[in-house]
Amino acid sequence: MNPRIIRWSPLLLLPLIAIVPITSCSRVEPGHVGIKVNNFGSAAGVSDHALGVGWYFTPVGSNIYEYPIYTSTYAWTAGSSEQTAADEAFTFQDKNGLNLSADISVAYRVDPVKAPILFQKYRTEMSGIVAGPLRNAVRSALNEESAMLGVEEIYGPRKAALINAVLRDVSKYFEPVGLHVEQLYWASNVRVPQQVLTQINTKLANEQAALAAQANVATVRANADARIADAQGKAQASHLEGDALRANPEILRQRAIEKWDGKLPTYMSGTGQLPFILDK
Repeated sequence: MNPRIIRWSPLLLLPLIAIVPITSCSRVEPGHVGIKVNNFGSAAGVSDHALGVGWYFTPVGSNIYEYPIYTSTYAWTAGSSEQTAADEAFTFQDKNGLNLSADISVAYRVDPVKAPILFQKYRTEMSGIVAGPLRNAVRSALNEESAMLGVEEIYGPRKAALINAVLRDVSKYFEPVGLHVEQLYWASNVRVPQQVLTQINTKLANEQAALAAQANVATVRANADARIADAQGKAQASHLEGDALRANPEILRQRAIEKWDGKLPTYMSGTGQLPFILDK
């Protein structure tokens, strides 16, 4: 039996021709830049230029990694309802070695011009950078900055200054490779051991009570000073009035006339003198 000769029709190749270009293309989504990586051939390596939005030919051995150039956020928290079920809260210590913890959120974006530099340094997608290098940098800076403060400062008046110092350190580290860390902020209260928290709250309550007492003393003193000043003013006015009357007795006569209703007394003694009119 002669072997069967199979004749291929060009029409049978059309589906393959249509499928191959599609499976060999990748798209850079809006709001992102792409970094093309070639794994084979003379052009192997990371492209020096980021790719804009659109479709690109990616043959076998080529990949495109996307980095966001818009502001993205991530929250490292202890709760399972956030971006991951794992406990990602940060633990750190104050200057006395007291263990503290807190949730922290970050806002970041990638410089489109420096995106290839960022990939060359870390060789991973953005989620890997957030989970690895970025988280490690925040943890390191947090431990370094918190070690200079006491727990009362961290829990109270220096809390904002602490996270701003961490932001400054982290931003300085990532800026040269094109990762802009725009903001770091507390996503929860700083968690303090209950015994220490009770002591802090008691101290704050005592300080508030002391301030209230001082304010009350100041009010009482101010009222007393006001009364003294009022009495001194009245005494001085009375003294001045007495001096004026002694110097000019006619003032008393004038005041009496002003107050007289014009009626003479009904009964007078024989030696009584009519007021005002007969007093010459």
